[in-house]
Amino acid sequence: MKSDSKLREDITAELDWDPSINPNQIGVAVKDGIVTLTGHLDTYAEKFAVQKALQRVKGVRAIALELDVRLDPSHKRSDTEIADAIETALRWSVLVPNERIQVQVEQGWVTLKGEVEWDYQREAAAKAARGLLGVVGISNTITLRQTASCADVSGRIRAALERQADEDAKKIQVDIRGATVTLQGTVSSWAERAAAYTAAWGAPGISSVINEIKVQA
Repeated sequence: MKSDSKLREDITAELDWDPSINPNQIGVAVKDGIVTLTGHLDTYAEKFAVQKALQRVKGVRAIALELDVRLDPSHKRSDTEIADAIETALRWSVLVPNERIQVQVEQGWVTLKGEVEWDYQREAAAKAARGLLGVVGISNTITLRQTASCADVSGRIRAALERQADEDAKKIQVDIRGATVTLQGTVSSWAERAAAYTAAWGAPGISSVINEIKVQA
């Protein structure tokens, strides 16, 4: 198990290694494996990159992102300009059924609404908006269309977990109630936790995944 000082050192190094992140704007505090980041960032895309960077570091048990986005004057756009840019990005994405998605922008904060069939479509919509100038945050409220759940859905999730999460798959419990999957257990890294979450979303008929898997430091 890493000490808090070693974990902080590794996190600082990971943030410094990622070229999309300016580590000079971020304060890092670690206590009992729980990481708290503070500071001001120039873009929402950078905030998302910080979150992904933390998940790559072994030993992180929980994350508190106390980071806000303060746009550089050159990055500011009106809500209308942001909405138009998102609509264009969605229209050009082959992964997004843009006719099913509504976009609302208020003071740079984007809310995505609508209904799609798969989680990857919902995530693709958020990704299309994430890197645009003027965006300070995203609320992805897109829902998934209810489809008939397959009788072997639990087995399919288990098989996917074994393919994607390797040995840690044996430590994960899968509970299915209706169209909701609950994942529980303990894994050794955030990457394994994310792999299990992705595997569960890939099953047919699933509209919600509750990820209660813990990362063991």
